[in-house]
Amino acid sequence: MEGKKTPLYEKHVEYGGRIVEFGGWLLPVQYSGVLAEHKAVRTRAGLFDVSHMGEIWAEGKDVFAFLQNLVTNDLTDLKVGQTRYSPICYKDGGTVDDLLVYKFGEDRYLIVVNAANIEKDWEWMQENVGVFQVTLTNKSNVTGQLALQGPKALEILQKLTTAPVGDIGYYHFLEDVLVAGKVTIVSRTGYTGEDGFEIYCQAQDAPVLWEAIMAAGKEEGILPTGLGCRDTLRFECCMPLYGHELSPQITPLMAGLGMFVKLDKEDFNGRDALKEQKASGLPQRVMGAEITGRGIARAGFPVQCEGKVIGHVTTGSPAPTLGKNMALVLIDTAYATIGKEIFIDVRGKAIPAVIVKKPFYKRPQ
Repeated sequence: MEGKKTPLYEKHVEYGGRIVEFGGWLLPVQYSGVLAEHKAVRTRAGLFDVSHMGEIWAEGKDVFAFLQNLVTNDLTDLKVGQTRYSPICYKDGGTVDDLLVYKFGEDRYLIVVNAANIEKDWEWMQENVGVFQVTLTNKSNVTGQLALQGPKALEILQKLTTAPVGDIGYYHFLEDVLVAGKVTIVSRTGYTGEDGFEIYCQAQDAPVLWEAIMAAGKEEGILPTGLGCRDTLRFECCMPLYGHELSPQITPLMAGLGMFVKLDKEDFNGRDALKEQKASGLPQRVMGAEITGRGIARAGFPVQCEGKVIGHVTTGSPAPTLGKNMALVLIDTAYATIGKEIFIDVRGKAIPAVIVKKPFYKRPQ
């Protein structure tokens, strides 16, 4: 199998991970099984290797103006120690990627991008430097990243550090945190719908941190977790996955991410096109659907209504926490109403489904 290996590749093999190629990387799809791992994250804790994600540092006196022009969200009120989610768009409003912006100082930010898009995003950022006095540094290959997710995440992490990690707010971070004796950045964002932390480290420190976290979480029932449950967990919370709910053809507005698109801020890439799209009406929208018939919808399956194709499935899967088969579908706006009956073409059979509210799951507060 061809592909790049994260610093934790040997650990995945050692822990019995079933390795697959994903976005050019060799990663574990599962260890003990997707359902067991999914349940562990919802009820206890799971540890993910997300070292394949990209880390690009942006520094310089014009870095704020550069980023404001790059992202659709507004960073004006972002404070040091805060993180903000945002799509980035092409001039025509299509999505380049969705990413996280970490503010370390007035002239220093970290941008975390999707693994499969690192090179594309890097090129797009370089193209957009223009007259801005900003220096970009791609540190993806020397950075490890672990995600500890689940209701027991804080309890486990606190065993390994004296830092007050429980005080880190949602979408906030702390730098220079000693975890198991290694210098890390600890943030609290997550892609599972549960509480949890991302631990950024030097690539060579990732295996030590992996072992320390697994040992610290033994009593709490921690499991190593793979890409399979990462997808089912984010899917239940209706968090978008680039290449599925977002793409060059699917704008953030069509994806239902309008709250992260600030059309009233100064100019940014795609602003005019997105303004126009909002004014003239979205051609299609990403909606949630519950499969009421027998069958599992998969990405790419056609969606039909009133005898015609109105769109396609972007993600489809059983939702383990709900015990139902669900789907995210990109469909013509005329049919995008809650309660609307649709049909999903599952290998030639029209399976009934109904449009429902997103997200499918919210963790108990």
